[in-house]
Amino acid sequence: MMRKPAQASSRGSQSARAKPPSGEALFAAYPAPVKARLLALRRLILETAKATKGVGALEETLKWGQPSYLTPETGSGSTIRIDQVKPAADQVAIYFHCQTNLVETFREFYPELSYGGNRAILLDVAGKFPEAALRHCVALALTYHLRGKAPK
Repeated sequence: MMRKPAQASSRGSQSARAKPPSGEALFAAYPAPVKARLLALRRLILETAKATKGVGALEETLKWGQPSYLTPETGSGSTIRIDQVKPAADQVAIYFHCQTNLVETFREFYPELSYGGNRAILLDVAGKFPEAALRHCVALALTYHLRGKAPK
């Protein structure tokens, strides 16, 4: 006896095509103090991208359930992700690709910052917001691939 081919339900096909949330909608589920700090980081990342030569338009999406920033137009940078540090309710992190030397470079420039291994800058939700240092680190991440292509 032959089986009838399975049909995709209309609900299933719609969800497969559903666009992930972007913008401030990505931050709706976070507690207020964490949300405020993450939105400040988001603003800093978007502003830094606009001000940094060679970056182009950023794509804001979810990767591993975390707000993520990519440079698909130019391919200039390494993905940046931001999220609450789990289980710590009072810390957020800016995550960078762990197989780059980005965090190692940041440590040389800014030894006073807090780091999570070779992949993150850690920030206390209620602590100081080291804006100038973070802008520099974000700019370095957003132009990571450009430095490898530069003539020597």
